[in-house]
Amino acid sequence: MIFDEIVLFVYIISLSVLLFFGSHGFVMMYYHHKYRKNFPKQKAEHDEDLVTIQLPLYNEMYVVERLVTAVCEIDYPKDKLEIQVLDDSTDETVDVVARLVKEKQELGFDIQHLHRASREGFKAGALKEGLKTAKGKYIAIFDADFIPKKDFLRNTLRYFSDDKIGMVQTRWEHLNEDYSLLTKIQALALDGHFVIEQTVRNKAGFFINFNGTGGVWKKECIEDAGNWHADTLTEDLDLSYRAQLKGWRFVYLRDFTTPAELPAEMNALKAQQFRWTKGAVETAKKILPLVWKSNIPMRIKLQSTFHLSNNIVFPFILLAGILNVPLIFIKNAGPYWHFFNFMALFVVAFLSSFIFYLFSQKDVHTDWRKKIALFPLFMAGSMGFALNNTRAVVEGLMSRKSEFVRTPKFKVVVKGEALSAKNKYLAKTKIQPSTYVELLLAVYCLIGVSASIYFMEIAALPFQLMFFIGFATVSIMSLRQALIKRHRLTE
Repeated sequence: MIFDEIVLFVYIISLSVLLFFGSHGFVMMYYHHKYRKNFPKQKAEHDEDLVTIQLPLYNEMYVVERLVTAVCEIDYPKDKLEIQVLDDSTDETVDVVARLVKEKQELGFDIQHLHRASREGFKAGALKEGLKTAKGKYIAIFDADFIPKKDFLRNTLRYFSDDKIGMVQTRWEHLNEDYSLLTKIQALALDGHFVIEQTVRNKAGFFINFNGTGGVWKKECIEDAGNWHADTLTEDLDLSYRAQLKGWRFVYLRDFTTPAELPAEMNALKAQQFRWTKGAVETAKKILPLVWKSNIPMRIKLQSTFHLSNNIVFPFILLAGILNVPLIFIKNAGPYWHFFNFMALFVVAFLSSFIFYLFSQKDVHTDWRKKIALFPLFMAGSMGFALNNTRAVVEGLMSRKSEFVRTPKFKVVVKGEALSAKNKYLAKTKIQPSTYVELLLAVYCLIGVSASIYFMEIAALPFQLMFFIGFATVSIMSLRQALIKRHRLTE
């Protein structure tokens, strides 16, 4: 009886947290409607000031040529453009970059290959090192998997409409969204952030974040905010908040996009999600005290707190998934059935999330009906990532430092194009021991599915199924890629 009460209490706490954060979708929809007519100011013409484009790289031999070529095709006067290839590579990428830089220099481009012998400070360290010699008034940054459009600078620089605009961020577009079901679900997830969250926060006057790439900074803003710091895994989020707390304003462009390649392999995606989640928790620990000590309006403090802390949901998603199974048996063996009627209210969180992602698709896609049909699979995937991201949250809260693990780039864009086992970055993709725990959790959740059917708990069945599908898919896809890799390498 005591065990039952403990399980029920922890479950209610977990669902309360999920209800609180999940219902924020309604808040976003409110601001989406209220500020829908707010648009950032722009200048009719912009001065052609000197711009430095920074390209931070670490072992990107498959995509670096595509990146450098696209940057050199940007429509901007050569004598006003400086390109820094910030290369921390330890493989053949160094030679590829050296060749590319030499070719572009012969064509008249002011492009330098800045290769560091160590990865001190990781990406933040590379950006900070490049800034020491950067000549531009503005600093544009592109990660290796991005392909900036030719009119990128002409469409972003005109939004530096006054002296306090410190950064202009463009929306990410997805080069390989239709490559697989995995990339389609990623695109749906990212659109929620880029179409709704960033747009709404910017229009409503809340703080937004630089997304690490596809944006332009005013160099003065970076320096005034204290430059790049390497004490978190999300140096972009960290600098964004420090800059806005100093009074700088940001502009977000929903309708101008910068294409990028999505991770096409599960282990690569898990590494990316781990880094983003852990880095956000580290940044929250560092920045939230500064937010609450500042003299910014309370509405901005509250929204910033939600923004920086929302990754805390993952441990509670994991708890809910684990407790779902014994609760089926508790309900059908004890006197607690009336509590479960109350718990039906937590469907509100699911509905809030659905509406949030529905609008993110309707706002920018004509085929939004086909895209939003993937929402149940996206929710299942979020549940399947609960263990991976819970590890990240715990490490972030414990201040356990770890390496900046880059997301492998495979240059896989065309649907049906297979990942080659000869791709050296695929060969180095590691399977975490937690993958086997995810597989066990899938089996465990299958018991919950069976129990729901046996006891005719129809209302509980969809959530039991999503947890099962989520853990099963994430674990099997992680293991499957490793088996395919091993098989191809032995052929």
